[in-house]
Amino acid sequence: VSTQSTGSIKNMNNLLIFNSLLLFFFILYATASTETPTKKHTNNWAVIVSTSRFWFNYRHSANALGLYRTVKRLGIPDSNIILMLADDMACNPRNVYPGIIFNNANHKLNLYGDDIEVDYRGYEVNVQNFLRVLTNRHDPDIPRSKKLLSDSNSHILIYMTGHGGDEFLKFQDNEEISSQDIADAFQQMYKKNRYKEILFMIDTCQATTLFKRFYSPHILSVGSSSFGENSYSHHSDSEVGVAIIDRFTYYTLEYMERVTKDSKSTILNLFNWYDRSKLGSQPGWDIHLYNRPIEEVYVTEFFGAVTRVEISENEYPLRRYNSSIEKNDSIEKDDSLIKNDSIERNDSIEKNDSIGFDYFIGFFGSESVQP
Repeated sequence: VSTQSTGSIKNMNNLLIFNSLLLFFFILYATASTETPTKKHTNNWAVIVSTSRFWFNYRHSANALGLYRTVKRLGIPDSNIILMLADDMACNPRNVYPGIIFNNANHKLNLYGDDIEVDYRGYEVNVQNFLRVLTNRHDPDIPRSKKLLSDSNSHILIYMTGHGGDEFLKFQDNEEISSQDIADAFQQMYKKNRYKEILFMIDTCQATTLFKRFYSPHILSVGSSSFGENSYSHHSDSEVGVAIIDRFTYYTLEYMERVTKDSKSTILNLFNWYDRSKLGSQPGWDIHLYNRPIEEVYVTEFFGAVTRVEISENEYPLRRYNSSIEKNDSIEKDDSLIKNDSIERNDSIEKNDSIGFDYFIGFFGSESVQP
């Protein structure tokens, strides 16, 4: 009896050790899988907005299109990007390069290629439509492609560029959106579980004042200039005739060109990249609503995405058609269909021909002509 008891105790100890090891490796695997650069974000979105109209604001469209190209390169598909351009600079009659937009005077990169999808353009880009996109309060006839279909697991990049001031941004040089307007829209998004985290990025004068009123959780904000400061363009193009990109966006894109889909570059690295001496203004960011250390947040968590892939262990049998009889049978069926179709066509031709001839007789009033 004592031998059996000793053996059962050893078995229980071995089982306990095995379970402990199994739990250890499970925790190790789970930790490793959550520390990958992609973070398994498969429903990330980007809302990219240029609010300025008129040719002299060419650079604002170039800013937005530069960000658009970057997020697409890093994995966010067009279906998850809302692109809003207040003016079509590519088709402006002043553009000496029709259908083309550059953000560098070397003209190496056309931002307005064949694969661009603009969701809102011209006068569609207004305060009301922007807020509708954020809150998903659309008219019933709005197509799916114009909707931000995010969920509680989505990381959303919201980039805006245009002319602004203390706590406001102008749309179309006609109306303004305030910091409070955006803050209230974000609160609605939070209540409706439309995001997990938001990165709000804005390139305008006094940019940091635009996120002064934010109060919803899990929002990280960065702006090109502080209160009382202007934001500046980077350089002009003598052939295009205007400034073609702003400094803040230029250096943001310069940094992002070094980032790949599996990059471990963090948000803190990006923020530290901004240099006041190059920007001409003091950039600023706000992390008081954000719940994670920005040195642990990869830039690809907002500027990129991974494709959702589900692997199934179930087998799906395919029907096999390996019989010549089926082929012959299909041929015979096709022949009969052709014959029947030709008979029906002949009948219809005869009917139509007689109808047409009767009409011909009736029109000219001649009853002596025989068919």
